[in-house]
Amino acid sequence: MGEIQRPGALYQQVAAEIRSGIAAGEYKPGSPLPSEAQLIERYKVSRPTVRKAIAALRAEGLIEVIHGKGSYVRALPAPAVTIERTITRTGKTFRTGHHAWEQAEEPAVYRTASTATTGPLLGLAEGEALFGVDRLLTDPPTGTRALHSVLIPFATTDQAEQLAEAPDTDPELIYAVLTAAGHKLTWHETVSARMPLPDERSTLDIPDATPILYTARVTLGTGDRPLILEELRASADRAQLGYRVTAESPLSAARSN
Repeated sequence: MGEIQRPGALYQQVAAEIRSGIAAGEYKPGSPLPSEAQLIERYKVSRPTVRKAIAALRAEGLIEVIHGKGSYVRALPAPAVTIERTITRTGKTFRTGHHAWEQAEEPAVYRTASTATTGPLLGLAEGEALFGVDRLLTDPPTGTRALHSVLIPFATTDQAEQLAEAPDTDPELIYAVLTAAGHKLTWHETVSARMPLPDERSTLDIPDATPILYTARVTLGTGDRPLILEELRASADRAQLGYRVTAESPLSAARSN
């Protein structure tokens, strides 16, 4: 590749040439790109143009810039860990897929209110009182981090006083408490992806241009009443979600309602 001759802004042309080189295998994952001086000479453009091109590719997630070393083609390894989202039960004991993860710090317990996002999931209007509990979890073998939050409506704690006294009860134990209160539990979960907020990026150590996986799990009680909401966030390049899917007959479903 030589002097740029494509139409469009010069930095976009340079970015397109480098992007093509990455796609063609000229620049391998994990390998350094040519220096700024080499790119300037190669494409006959200015230093600001090269820097804007590098910034554009960095925003796309194709490269990463290591301070003092230069720009490298970003490697895209398989996720380091699978988070099993299946819930199992043995007698009165419940288990979730992240029960073996370690807590990196003490849970943060606070009072909050339902929002335009969390309210509908909990069957509440915006501004209803909730207990909130945030946990930073780590997977010891891989070092992968996840943020786990539990939102508990005051109406739920009215039926389970233990949760009012100790909102930071482990989720697996919360299921047992709610079952003991007379609820037959079911769960509904949605999964989405979005770009992280600044505090999420910092806490989860997320690379540039990397989305997070976001799950919202609602625990439903008798009459499909929402009881609690759990939110899980993890870097999409470090984690993937696993589910055990079973077939349920219409007759069994009708009997359970």
